[in-house]
Amino acid sequence: MKRVVLVRTIGPRNVGSVMRACANFGVEDLVLVAPQKASMLVHPEFEQMAHGVQDLRAKIRVVKTLEAALEGTARSVGFTARSRGQRKRKDWRAVSADWAEICAEPKHCVALVFGSEENGLTVEETDLLGDLCSLPTSVEHTSLNLSLAVGVVLYTLFRGKGVHIREKGPVLAERESAELLKARLKDVLSRAALSAAAGEQIQASIERIFTRAPIESRDARAWHKILRAIDGHRHPRELGVTPTPRAARRQRALDANRSKQTDTDPIADR
Repeated sequence: MKRVVLVRTIGPRNVGSVMRACANFGVEDLVLVAPQKASMLVHPEFEQMAHGVQDLRAKIRVVKTLEAALEGTARSVGFTARSRGQRKRKDWRAVSADWAEICAEPKHCVALVFGSEENGLTVEETDLLGDLCSLPTSVEHTSLNLSLAVGVVLYTLFRGKGVHIREKGPVLAERESAELLKARLKDVLSRAALSAAAGEQIQASIERIFTRAPIESRDARAWHKILRAIDGHRHPRELGVTPTPRAARRQRALDANRSKQTDTDPIADR
């Protein structure tokens, strides 16, 4: 379980953006420690940046001290671009996997603490935290915007189901369909050429295009319809293409479906 804590935050836009990031990555607990503007949570820019998050202000708690924000937490980690006293900061890339395991434990509440946009966390504030980490950046720009930093950290800790990960890609035409279309295009367009040399150039161009770039099934069907309208129905054998028997095509589809189910069924791996 994760709790995001913003200490002495200045900008309502940052708070709104952090609220949106919390919603994106499943964080229900956002705490503001002594925000510098009392009107921050009713500011139009806050609502603009957190657009789409339901019950905005009900999801945020405001407290006066960092001690109060840390109440009920088992572990805490602060993020700062500046070194504080004698404490060494850890590279977040090196420890984020460990913290992801800690945050995945539902019984433990972990505080992720971020300081003010103006001066980060003070030495006194870092003394209250269990760990300190930095988010490495280029030497030209050594600190991140507050809301961007929160977004980076929450993204690396996110273990939920990604709703955009398994989007279906294009359905490519099977090899037989692509070969038939290629043969039909060569036949129709080379016969329409003004000379034998032009016909050979057309055929070579079609061969190059279909060799380099796969074609989607829907586009193959559309081109077959165009060629049928121009040249009528032609049997594949007339074009030198041997069709696969229907029974073989059906068996190939069944085998592909079984393979897909095996790859996605966790029981099959046991």
